Amino acid sequence: MPPPRTRGTALRQRLAELRGPGTPAKALDARALAALAANPGCERRAILDGAGVDKATLADALGSPSAFGQSQFALTRGNAFEAKVKKDGGAELLRLVHERLDPGAAPPAGAAVPDLSAIGPEGRTARTALALREATAAAGTWTLLDHPMIALEVAGSPAFLEPDAVVVHPDGSWTVVEIKSFPMLDGAADPAKVGAAARQSAVYVLALEEIATRLDPAPRVRHRVLLVCPKDFSNLPTASAVDVRKQRAVTRRQLARLTRVQDIADALPEGVCFSPELPAEQLTAAVEAVPAVYAPECLAACELAFHCRARARTAGAVTSLGRSVRADLGGLTTVEDVLAAARGESGDPRDPAVAALRRAAELRAEALGTMCR
Repeated sequence: MPPPRTRGTALRQRLAELRGPGTPAKALDARALAALAANPGCERRAILDGAGVDKATLADALGSPSAFGQSQFALTRGNAFEAKVKKDGGAELLRLVHERLDPGAAPPAGAAVPDLSAIGPEGRTARTALALREATAAAGTWTLLDHPMIALEVAGSPAFLEPDAVVVHPDGSWTVVEIKSFPMLDGAADPAKVGAAARQSAVYVLALEEIATRLDPAPRVRHRVLLVCPKDFSNLPTASAVDVRKQRAVTRRQLARLTRVQDIADALPEGVCFSPELPAEQLTAAVEAVPAVYAPECLAACELAFHCRARARTAGAVTSLGRSVRADLGGLTTVEDVLAAARGESGDPRDPAVAALRRAAELRAEALGTMCR
């Protein structure tokens, strides 16, 4: 058996081949990881993200352009707000951390802001780990890590993540800070957006916990993260503490279920490549060589959602109707099977799903008959 370094090198070469010659890898961020964890059975997304394929460009090449992602205006507004929150050495950000999460500690005057610059993601990850170690050892002081780089192993491959900030408290504990440009109105933000931010932050918490286990004693990674947003309709920052224990547990469990990228790559036919430069037919065949698990929730989380939805509808897969419907239908996997079972043409009448479908069909026929009379 080859040593781990050789196996890792071979995998990187294989993933580079899947991207296509000369195509740079797209970094796997926490938002993508959270979406991947929400649909761990989708091997297509796992291999594309693991190989660093730009799924938006791929969707365009397949003829199913993606509507997923932030507008340039939203990105510019978000960057401007983040810069405002972090100005003057992060004084306002640290004040919010102190006020919302650690009011019993000394005020964060003169907090340290270490330089985290290094060459490449591996270098930045090592520099961040060193800064966290030094900050934890410096008891009684506050430290702000601005855009640290942390790593999390996902399906056998490292994913390099960049949270907005991590704060080390005077007691040595660590807090994830997530800065968003959507507003908090009267102290509350859009629940859907807060939920997405919590899932994203949970990924950072998991990565920090892996770093913490390598220190002795292991510092505490706080399960309450700080969500910083504009207050009402102004550009003034406000914050809320968000408990991510539930999201952390779900994400850890789902990421553990992911098939290893190496296993998916080994199962692919020789010569498969996801380069957008390929002819449309060849590219479509390459994408279809990897099984996908489509659900309507993918429309808000994956650039390939329109392509996969079209394929699911063409195949008559009930997954296109949603996970809850799919769960209720048991062994009936296509719309054709469902309709046949409802009409009494197929299916075991002792199957609860089949019995429910037939009863529903009877009630529908009875209602329509009553309306026609």
